Amino acid sequence: MIAILAGAGVSLLVALFGTPLFIRFLVHRNYGQFVRQDGPTAHFTKRGTPTMGGVVIIGATLVGVAVSMAVAGRPPSASALLCLYLMTGLGVVGFLDDFTKIRKQRSLGLTARAKIVGQGFVGISFAVLALQFPNDNARTPASTRISFLRDTNLDLAFAGVTVGLILFVVWANFLITAWSNAVNLTDGLDGLATGVSLVVFGAYVLVCIWQLNQSCQRLGAAGPRCYEVRDPQDLAIVAAAIVGACFGFLWWNASPAKIFMGDTGSLALGGALAGISILSRTEILAALIGGLFVIIVMSDVIQIGFFKMTGRRVFKMAPLHHHFELSGWGEVTIVIRFWLIAGLFAALGMGVFYAEWVVT
Repeated sequence: MIAILAGAGVSLLVALFGTPLFIRFLVHRNYGQFVRQDGPTAHFTKRGTPTMGGVVIIGATLVGVAVSMAVAGRPPSASALLCLYLMTGLGVVGFLDDFTKIRKQRSLGLTARAKIVGQGFVGISFAVLALQFPNDNARTPASTRISFLRDTNLDLAFAGVTVGLILFVVWANFLITAWSNAVNLTDGLDGLATGVSLVVFGAYVLVCIWQLNQSCQRLGAAGPRCYEVRDPQDLAIVAAAIVGACFGFLWWNASPAKIFMGDTGSLALGGALAGISILSRTEILAALIGGLFVIIVMSDVIQIGFFKMTGRRVFKMAPLHHHFELSGWGEVTIVIRFWLIAGLFAALGMGVFYAEWVVT
């Protein structure tokens, strides 16, 4: 528990005091945000606000995890390294996207093909590596079984090892793409994606601590409903470090934002969420804990699909938070209410997770 708290505390301090330094660097370089022309007119005033703040979130998380491992007196596990690799790798793709926007003075960054190639390389390599590195108890970081609250009986390797690996890579990359895009779509108002991420990863800290206490690898005390997660403590450390980083960054990202996380941060946080859900064997539960992210994605899907079918729009603008913005809600009002909804989803997810263990 001390290592978990150390990771959260250090990453918070690094983000809290490192963000203003990074802001000054970006301002000096004139690295500012470009705003989409078809967005709410109120956003035009945000043009030029420093972006790529995700660099701070990633850096603070890495420092927090490193200090936490030093406190624990051991190197990070394969699960921790894989999750950080996924987070950092997608963050690099997002950074290139943000930097392209700044260099070319436009609101569009990398081409769709370049973005897909970058995300695909990181996602595929993560998925392949996640099925390697068995520990002394023959457990790998991930499994080929689709998981809800734990691994289910639906095994992607039912048709053979090779086919199972391919299906797992497809499934893992679907989750990685879905969550990275979900956080990216949510990052449209000051502090919205940062605050929701803080809540979601905070819930995962508690989930992973519970998995640690009820781990099947504690052979002397393992119960019939223990968890087969390889490294729950290290996943809790990573999640706690991300919470600390988001908390420190939110101080400067809250309305009116002094800096935006950009695609650097949104892709990194989405990747980290996908990674933790896969490695903690809670892939479907993540859709409940991160329910607000799902709602925002679905609002975009509904808007596009309905418009293509009928030529009309369901919402004034998608994603959903822009609909309320154009309906006259204040930005701060939307953000706070969405934070509350995110908290309800996180609480519901943790309740379902705990209830399953109690009932069975």
